[in-house]
Amino acid sequence: MIKRAQLQDRQVLENTSEPRRILFAASTGGHLAQLRKLSERMNATSDSVWVTFDSPQSRSLLSGKNVVHVPYVSPRDFKGTALAHRIVSRRLGNDQFDLAVSTGAALAAAVLPQMRWRGVPTYYIESVSRIQGPSLTGRLMAAGRFAELRTQHAAWKTDRWIQYPSVLSQFRSGDRVDQAAPRRVFVTLGTIRPYRFDSLIDGLLREARPDIHWVWQLGETGRDDLPGDVYDYMSADDFEREYRAADVVVTHAGVGTILSLLQDGIHPVVVPRRKERGEHVDNHQEQITTLVKDLNVGTAVEADGDLLAALDRAARLRVINA
Repeated sequence: MIKRAQLQDRQVLENTSEPRRILFAASTGGHLAQLRKLSERMNATSDSVWVTFDSPQSRSLLSGKNVVHVPYVSPRDFKGTALAHRIVSRRLGNDQFDLAVSTGAALAAAVLPQMRWRGVPTYYIESVSRIQGPSLTGRLMAAGRFAELRTQHAAWKTDRWIQYPSVLSQFRSGDRVDQAAPRRVFVTLGTIRPYRFDSLIDGLLREARPDIHWVWQLGETGRDDLPGDVYDYMSADDFEREYRAADVVVTHAGVGTILSLLQDGIHPVVVPRRKERGEHVDNHQEQITTLVKDLNVGTAVEADGDLLAALDRAARLRVINA
């Protein structure tokens, strides 16, 4: 069905010798954070275009970029994906691009198939959180041959899933000079809708020391029983200010948040959301938690684990951008 794109050069993405006008597409959160970081090595022209959702994160990461906003698409929302497809077709139907790149999730399905039909070389880079194999979106891209495929992990590369340099490969941990018991802890649960993360809050409350000042960014997990400063959502500037002011940051295992922290030299406590508790659509956060632990760029712990020991360990470490 998509014959015009089948003869495209599989290595167009890696051929960065000349500037290219690129159409980038990514859902907010970890998908967007990864693509923004990966885009730095792609030699994109200043008139390249980004398709994403309107959020404090996207406004901050894409400040000064050409952006097409589409309505938020929740995980596996096929109607929302179809709407995003129509908006992109209407807004960018006459634009010319050298290639189109996506890290997912739903916006890969909304953008890459129509670009491939138009003869634009298309690339899907699977999230670094997918250690064991592709996501549902990745499997869809592969089955429909809607894009050339890239993985950030050597363990499951194949002839079709070509390895691409990982966004986490440049980081390592070292000791902090100013080691001390944590006095200020920032907890961020992410903003993915409609999933709560009460298990992490309950675990921290069970172990909370009276000498710790807590700052909470709750997202969908609204609570009225928390000590310290409580926010449902924060602007990108406020979020950055709080994590920089903290002695320790506790985060859900979202790639976007983790990447931001690592780039600022912060060794976070990373806690995965679990599907069986209704905290996410699947258990891919377990995979990113395992990766963070294996790379030793964060302290991994379960919501019902020894969170106090994790706080103390993370307070003694920093991350170095190698």
